[in-house]
Amino acid sequence: MHLLDNEQLWWYVARSGGIVALALCGLSVIWGLALSTKIMKGAPAPKWLLSLHRWLGGLSVTFTGVHMAALVADSYVEFGLIDLFVPFASNWQPGAVAWGIVSMYLLVAVQLTSVFMKRIPRRWWKRVHMTSWLLFWTGLVHGVTAGTDAANPFYIAGTGVMTLLVVFLTGYRIFATSRRAQIKPPRPTVPVEPQRANIG
Repeated sequence: MHLLDNEQLWWYVARSGGIVALALCGLSVIWGLALSTKIMKGAPAPKWLLSLHRWLGGLSVTFTGVHMAALVADSYVEFGLIDLFVPFASNWQPGAVAWGIVSMYLLVAVQLTSVFMKRIPRRWWKRVHMTSWLLFWTGLVHGVTAGTDAANPFYIAGTGVMTLLVVFLTGYRIFATSRRAQIKPPRPTVPVEPQRANIG
């Protein structure tokens, strides 16, 4: 039977699209943490590293869109637009699907603020961009609870490696930040001239 005649084609596309999207999100977060911690000394030029980080984020949006479109096209589990955009609206594993919807909104927010980074206050961009760390965990929970491939050994190994890297780099960043704060020289104080007494 030809692949296009397979009734489960869209289900396979949805599953593979979701797995690839999660992998790309994880790699983007790992790459971002590696850049922020400056753990990769002697690596290629910073512009190239930053471009790769943005490229991974953009691809994760693309494959998230593939994942969602395939769910709508699939006839095994009927998903409508409301099911894909409103948490707990789906009749099929509403809690697990809600994690994916939250991840999708976080991903869109992170990518949009990155695109318009030069047009918005940097503190706003930084606060939203920090939620990419939360995005990884919500996406991971969605994949484990809703994904039919969660028990696959390769899936477990891949998500396990990404999780360890995220935890390690997060801990490294926290340690490095606290270390820099400890060795940062104190701000010099301006000497205050003694006030002269008024002699009447």
